[in-house]
Amino acid sequence: MKKRLELIIDKINDIEFFIAQKNNKIIPALEDRILKPAIRMQIISIAEQFNKLKEENEFELLAQIDKDDLRGLNAVRNFIAHDYDSVDDHILETVLRVHIPKIKLQLENILEI
Repeated sequence: MKKRLELIIDKINDIEFFIAQKNNKIIPALEDRILKPAIRMQIISIAEQFNKLKEENEFELLAQIDKDDLRGLNAVRNFIAHDYDSVDDHILETVLRVHIPKIKLQLENILEI
C-alpha cells in the first residue's frame, strides 16, 4: 500500500515537472504537443493506482481521500481513455489546479511526509 501511494505521488511530481517546463502555467503545458499527452498519461496512471487500491480492499485508506477528488479523477481518466480527442482542456486544468494538489496533500498526510 505504501509503495502504491508513493508511486501516485511520483506521478503527481512528474505532472508538476511537466507544467514547470512552461513556467508553471497549466494552459501552456496543455497546449504543448509533447507535454499534453504526457500529463494525460500520468492522470490515467494515477487513477489506475487508486483503482488497484480499491481492488485490494484498501477502503480504510481510500476513506482518507476526498471522495469528490477521486470521483473527478476517475471521470477524467475515463474521458481520456475512451474519448481522447474530445477532452476539454478546461476540465483538465481544473483537475490539475484543484484536485491533483489536494490529492497529493492528502497522500503526504497519510504517509506523514
